[in-house]
Amino acid sequence: MLFDSSIRKELARSFGATLVVLVTVVMTMMLIRTLGQASRGSVNPSDVMLVMGFTVLGQLPIILSLSLFVAVVSTLSRMYRESEMVIWFASGRGLVSLLSPLLRFAWPVMGVIAVLSLAVWPWANTQIQELKTRYEQRSDIDRIAPGEFQESANGSRVFFIDKDTPDNQAGNNIFIATTSGDKEAVTSARSARMEIRGEDRIAILINGQRVESTRNKAGLKVSEFEEYSTRIGSAPPGAAEEMAVKTKPTLALIAQPVPVHLAELGWRLGLAFAALNFVILGLALASANPRAARSTSMVLALFAFIVYYNMMTLGQSWVGSDRVGLVGFMIALHAGTLAIGALVLAIRHNHWTPARLLAKRTAA
Repeated sequence: MLFDSSIRKELARSFGATLVVLVTVVMTMMLIRTLGQASRGSVNPSDVMLVMGFTVLGQLPIILSLSLFVAVVSTLSRMYRESEMVIWFASGRGLVSLLSPLLRFAWPVMGVIAVLSLAVWPWANTQIQELKTRYEQRSDIDRIAPGEFQESANGSRVFFIDKDTPDNQAGNNIFIATTSGDKEAVTSARSARMEIRGEDRIAILINGQRVESTRNKAGLKVSEFEEYSTRIGSAPPGAAEEMAVKTKPTLALIAQPVPVHLAELGWRLGLAFAALNFVILGLALASANPRAARSTSMVLALFAFIVYYNMMTLGQSWVGSDRVGLVGFMIALHAGTLAIGALVLAIRHNHWTPARLLAKRTAA
């Protein structure tokens, strides 16, 4: 019991340190990525920290799985190097007996991973999508900063508005340059106001002038107006649009078992199953050879982690394209990985070697 508690304490220390490092690295990467999206106009600069936080929250299942895997491998490798495993084996306990304290430590982490992958992952993606959609679907008037030339969402118009009124639905000294095919138009007005007509946002220009020209044709068309209406964009949506697959709740994916939904469901379930497999693989792969480098087990573990998640991503695309079934893929990857880990663990626990197996067979 004392030995079990000491293992769990060391696992907790290693897991916490690894988790802090990985979260810091991922947050730095997500911050750089989100700042790039903000510079391209995909994310509101004021929402950068929110988007980064939701993104890191969605990536937590993978971070927790890797932290658990690294904690198991590093702790057991240290025990091999410092001969603690020799004492453990000399007391009549085998390698499989370590599985019990490892699972007692890992089951709360695996529970959190399951909740994050099945419930928090779609919620975080929904929040990110809503922030991006709200910013991308803002009207062209909302994009304009006072006293600056700004391009519209589709790049067909350039605006300049001198907003010196407290109402954000009105402005003074309007300039709009529009390009549509071979035609170009420049519209200016003293003032403008916004109106919503049906599903469209309309800008009403007051007391202005419009100059139109056609490429490869001489002449200009000049017209003056007291009021001129132009469509700026769509009105804010009254109801939520259909969510992307990654934002759909898990129960909605189960209710509509189309290949795309099954692929996403397989990914979420796979994140939960992978945590269990990593505990088994960590126990099976951890070792320390005095003649080998100290990081050999860790390099092998990281390689196994990368291959495992790449296979999950590849399987997700196969299920989504209806090339393989979800149940068959889950059995082949997750159950197959569990079987391989259990087989390696049994070989090391029983010290099976080809020579010993051959000798037993000969004696029999």
